[in-house]
Amino acid sequence: MKIMCLGGAGRICRETAADLALYSDFEQIAIADFDEKAGAQVVAAINDPRVTFVKTDVNNHADAVSKMRGFDVVADGTAISMNGKTSAIIAEAGCHAVNLNGFGDENAFADVFADKKLVFVPGFGMTPGVTQMMVMSAANQLDSVDTARISHGAYRPFAFSRSIAETTAYEYDPALPGRVVYEDGEFIQVPPFARPLEVVLPEPYGRTTQYIIPHAETLTVAAALRGKGVRLVETRGTWPPENMRLVRALYEYGILRNDKITVNGAVAGVMDCLCEYLLKSREGTTTGLYGYALHVEVTGERGGCRVRHTLNHTHPRSDGSVEGWEGLRAYTRNVGVPMSVAAQLIAKGRVLENRVGLLTPELAFDPADVFAELGRRGIHIHETIAPIPA
Repeated sequence: MKIMCLGGAGRICRETAADLALYSDFEQIAIADFDEKAGAQVVAAINDPRVTFVKTDVNNHADAVSKMRGFDVVADGTAISMNGKTSAIIAEAGCHAVNLNGFGDENAFADVFADKKLVFVPGFGMTPGVTQMMVMSAANQLDSVDTARISHGAYRPFAFSRSIAETTAYEYDPALPGRVVYEDGEFIQVPPFARPLEVVLPEPYGRTTQYIIPHAETLTVAAALRGKGVRLVETRGTWPPENMRLVRALYEYGILRNDKITVNGAVAGVMDCLCEYLLKSREGTTTGLYGYALHVEVTGERGGCRVRHTLNHTHPRSDGSVEGWEGLRAYTRNVGVPMSVAAQLIAKGRVLENRVGLLTPELAFDPADVFAELGRRGIHIHETIAPIPA
């Protein structure tokens, strides 16, 4: 079988490709990207004869389809703004697929994937992705579910890449319609920095204040657990403290609206200008602590007793004590590796009930399969179960 890593020269998708080279039996692993120089660097760094480079421009639909045809699976690591274009390409090319974001542009092609008996899993990195597996692991042990609170700490620079800068601005866009919570059968729109909650992440991250974010988990978990009576689903997140302070200030001063301004006769969005600065500055491209931390809490009833399942995850530290996890790679591996795991499960036919079509993570995989594969890479899921006093 053959797999294409779309956007494979990016800092995250190259980790997907590297993991595929280490753990998969794909016969070809193509780095598909517009940037030939970066793509060649990725091929050289992985140093595996199965890894090749295919110059691909997703803005040229017909050419991208022709390049993709013949591949069995696509791991789409492109930016959020590209998901509509890339999903259209994947659908026409006739490939199974998984992407990182899962923000909804894929839904327009659900019928195409179902008709072609293809599997497309939208949103399978750490969050969304592994977070849904953690929720389902807990929910599968419960007779009924009351609440699911999903949170994460993403410890990375504000703008180590253009797609990450885009994500940062996107999630706190004041006009974004998808920032919702699920409560008593309804999706309720909330503003940026809504519903602050103190969440204790595993060391070295510790206590954090987290806010509602517009991630797919709120929608997909609410749908997956509706039959178990779930009443509340909230998804929160945080970045390094200095990033959060900056985003809060940008929100309070209206900069996140990205209003147009004129500078020396040129018109540009004010947030776009700031992102260009951050992409080229030390402050925008470095941070003091790198890595990822997930925290999921599910409450419900089992055998007539109310219980709380708390799950978190750990990984090798970024301090250089474990080779391959140094600095930024402690973040990028956490995001890129789960997409590799998902792609391999799809290729091996390990999809729940042999389903096809557009499948949210909850409907696609057995959490135990995902956790076992992550554990092989040093990424571990931990669970505690405690009764809730009456």
